[in-house]
Amino acid sequence: MNTLFMHCRPGFEGEVCSEIAEHAARLNVAGYAKAKPASACAEFVCTEDDGAARLMGGQRFAELIFPRQWARGTFIDLPETDRISVILAHMAQFPTCGSLWLEVVDTNDGKELSNFCKKFEGPLRKALVGAGKLVDDPHKPRLLLTFKSGREVFLGLAESDNSAMWPMGIPRLKFPREAPSRSTLKLEEAWHHFIPRDQWDERLHSDMTGVDLGAAPGGWTWQLVNRGMLVTAIDNGPMAESLMDTGLVQHLMADGFTFKPKQPVDWMVCDIVEKPARNAAMLEEWIGEGHCREAVVNLKLPMKQRYAEVKRLLERIADGFKARGIKVEIGCKQLYHDREEVTCHLRRLDTRKPKSR
Repeated sequence: MNTLFMHCRPGFEGEVCSEIAEHAARLNVAGYAKAKPASACAEFVCTEDDGAARLMGGQRFAELIFPRQWARGTFIDLPETDRISVILAHMAQFPTCGSLWLEVVDTNDGKELSNFCKKFEGPLRKALVGAGKLVDDPHKPRLLLTFKSGREVFLGLAESDNSAMWPMGIPRLKFPREAPSRSTLKLEEAWHHFIPRDQWDERLHSDMTGVDLGAAPGGWTWQLVNRGMLVTAIDNGPMAESLMDTGLVQHLMADGFTFKPKQPVDWMVCDIVEKPARNAAMLEEWIGEGHCREAVVNLKLPMKQRYAEVKRLLERIADGFKARGIKVEIGCKQLYHDREEVTCHLRRLDTRKPKSR
């Protein structure tokens, strides 16, 4: 099991390779990264048998930016018939697993395999249980089978608490019909990724206030309002009437980059299409000056050197907070609902709290 297999957004294979190679070097895991363009996946091939396990053990998956999912294991060829017997034979070197996910890569060819996986999962699960290789135990490793075709599968393992929350890293979120735009799913996914679900009532409650910069027509504002917050929406464009009718939204026609709240707020969110350095500087200012306690901001990516640019901006933000002498939790992820962008989440950790309404 000397290969680390990773899912990603199609077109970002190079960013995954750069990122995982950097972490492997930090952990002294020898090997090389490789990927085919537009394949929606990448591999890190380790030269030592325990390399993939050491790499996963030394890196929190949630802190990776571009990989959607990962697993350590090996590729196996499958016959047209009796695939289960071949999988069980290779499972001899695997430990007993606590859960099973069948996955495909996020390409058109991969999507065509989804129906096959749905039909195959039941018989495979039954065979694994019968062979003593699968039990219901969240503390045991998860068995991840990524089918590249009906004849080739990556047989992999990942710890359930150090891998994606959803198969293939794709959340199963339903678009709320009341929301003004599908961009609302970006913010909902960000909350799922950056905030533990058992903390939502504490960190996303109705006594809070928020500001949405570049709000129109209100996809992100809707998420804040849905949690009962009072929201100041900043945009020169029109907001959805349904949001204004809630009585929880104040719409100000102003420049999102120059607006500052008269009183600190709990949340600032921003999905303005602008150069990433400008959005990053604004994010640092809002948190650093105490205008908000938490923030979610999207950074649009350049055409080239995307991982290098994201890393540079995150380091600049961290250095800015260090110079200010404040502690801030910083997270960054290319979410499933992102396109040519990454989502940053910042949380100020000092004891000074913004005033609530």
